[in-house]
Amino acid sequence: MNRPVDVAVIGAGPTGLFAAFYAGMRGLSVALVDALPEPGGQISALYPEKIIRDVAGFPAVKGRDLVGALVEQARSADPEMLLGRQATDLDDLPGGRFRLGFADGGCVEAGAVVVTGGIGTFTPRALPCGEEFLGRGLSYFVPDPAELAGRRVLVVGGGDSAFDWADALQHTAQVTVVHRRDTFRAHRHTVDQVLAGPAVVRTAAVVERLRGDHRVRAAALRDTTTDEIVEIECDHVVAALGFVANPGPLLRWGLDVTDRKIVVDPAMRTSRPGVFAAGDVCTYPGRVPLIAVGFGEAATAVNHAAVRLDPTASTFPGHSTDAAAQPVALSA
Repeated sequence: MNRPVDVAVIGAGPTGLFAAFYAGMRGLSVALVDALPEPGGQISALYPEKIIRDVAGFPAVKGRDLVGALVEQARSADPEMLLGRQATDLDDLPGGRFRLGFADGGCVEAGAVVVTGGIGTFTPRALPCGEEFLGRGLSYFVPDPAELAGRRVLVVGGGDSAFDWADALQHTAQVTVVHRRDTFRAHRHTVDQVLAGPAVVRTAAVVERLRGDHRVRAAALRDTTTDEIVEIECDHVVAALGFVANPGPLLRWGLDVTDRKIVVDPAMRTSRPGVFAAGDVCTYPGRVPLIAVGFGEAATAVNHAAVRLDPTASTFPGHSTDAAAQPVALSA
């Protein structure tokens, strides 16, 4: 068993990293748990080079740079970093504490739990054709946009991921966006950026098949209104069709869940005393799924967890600027 901690944070994405930092601000010991081998959640796994524009204080920031800053901030709490460890069981212990068990047989004891697992594990929605080219010119995300510079890139989809990739690539690659409808789910600003740029946008079209030898060389597009087939040459296809989320073992923890999201109250409390949730893993009326929203939820969850651990404590600890600056040694 790892050393007992005050708070176990499950999920090391942006919300979890900020929760770990804030637990340190409250003087709480913390364990940060994630099934992935590195912190950052979806950002690190799927779009480390994508530009993020909706985080306060950053007009534009690369995903990996945002994660790097959050990791550095979280290290000030000296968290027990339990990466590559999938949380599977949550058992009650005497005194209102918990035993968090892992798939590898290990465990950690905590006085409170904050679940920040995002969408859980995620599986890309497959392109209906051409799966044999996966890794050979077909991908679901772009780890390094520089590798596609000067290439002919076909981006498939009409949501945020598709248009984010198209916007990120259109000034260094020859980009064509293909979407089956003539309306888009992506953020209006990003859509306008792509429509005003050099990218070609084809609507009412679907990818019927991919062609090539060792790698993708062309894609056959079918017009959904006329059934006409047009083939265009391409070097790479980004199938940005979204992901299927799986919250996994969390659904077995006796929490109130709706639409595969954990229901919380305004204090970010779940239906199980001592367990809180923040970020995209949780739901309540009117919630907006933004990283910026998750940061506020993380602070709310940790502050209320602090009061659970010490009923004499205040929910509001004061502003960080009210405290005298203390030197902090960052762990490696």
